[in-house]
Amino acid sequence: MSVDESWELIPRAKRIVLKIGSSTITRDGRLRPDKFTAIARDVAALMERGQQVVLVSSGAIAVGAHHLGWTHAGRSVREKQAAAAVGQIGLVELYQRRFARLDRQVGQILLTRAGLEEHERFLNARHTMLELLRLGVIPIVNENDTVATEEIRFGDNDNLAATIVNVVEADLLVILTDVDGLYQRAPEAGKPRPPLIRTVDKITPEIEASASGAGTRFGSGGMITKLQAAQNAARSGAATILCHGKIHNILQRLLNGEQHGTLFNPGDRLRGRKHWLTFTAKPRGRIVIDEGAARALEERGRSLLPAGVLRVEGSFKIGDSVSLVNEAGREVARGLAGYSSGDVTKLKGQATKEIDRVLGYSNGDEVIHRDDLALIAES
Repeated sequence: MSVDESWELIPRAKRIVLKIGSSTITRDGRLRPDKFTAIARDVAALMERGQQVVLVSSGAIAVGAHHLGWTHAGRSVREKQAAAAVGQIGLVELYQRRFARLDRQVGQILLTRAGLEEHERFLNARHTMLELLRLGVIPIVNENDTVATEEIRFGDNDNLAATIVNVVEADLLVILTDVDGLYQRAPEAGKPRPPLIRTVDKITPEIEASASGAGTRFGSGGMITKLQAAQNAARSGAATILCHGKIHNILQRLLNGEQHGTLFNPGDRLRGRKHWLTFTAKPRGRIVIDEGAARALEERGRSLLPAGVLRVEGSFKIGDSVSLVNEAGREVARGLAGYSSGDVTKLKGQATKEIDRVLGYSNGDEVIHRDDLALIAES
């Protein structure tokens, strides 16, 4: 597919996740009301055309830090949590006011990675957001930074936005940031900016080498996290556009066919449950399997039976996500355990007909059923 053909697919997007970076809506921690107005107008215009938009907005910690009189984004986890608690109110209030002027309602959704690791909660989040979209309400999503210490230390809204792409099965992820797109090489201070890479089919080591670090004091995600987000969105079958948030009416321009920033092409969609297993659910343990079992999973699409289990690492319950690795330590698949770690240990190497005798009960022949299993190669 040529560069122009790739961009021609963008106007067809019906459901869009828009990730707004701190650098777009704040300057040195101060809110930029004009940017909120522009974003609201852009989103409302697309909704008039029948398109749906979910906002994933950064800025709560930056806004809170300003309200608290700080010149930094918080020097400790507790300070960041306090800033997020103060800033989230002002952030959402501004969105609410701007959209209300356009007769549009917003809904606030605060999420944590742990909250989406349970499949039931993942589905609840999906149902809520899809219902909001059906009602014509704009979901505004952010990490719940007031309680999620790990997310503050290591998380970022770029990858949260990619997760939301999967949650709502979006067609397009747009990341607004403070750079024009992905440059052919990292820009250097005092030198002309290198050319942009306009279209990326696949994120290779060469593409990763072009990435640079975070651009502002208040932003948490650099170019690497944006590449990760684009890669994860591609696995949900969505394209990603990375572009500068300063461009006037940027959403409308993109959906009208204009080319701005860098386009990351979509990959094959890894839908729903399997995407959740691979990228959202945190494995609670590992099952080491023999080479025969690994081939059966990867080449023949089989379930994991007790006979192929060599050993168990970690502790997990029935229904927990577990990682399946071969003897060399390569991850083969992830799946939902049909038995607890203690019971799998007892069953390792056994024939399926021995399950009831060994355990005194049977929960089926499979340690992990193929319907509850996602191959890493598929991702």
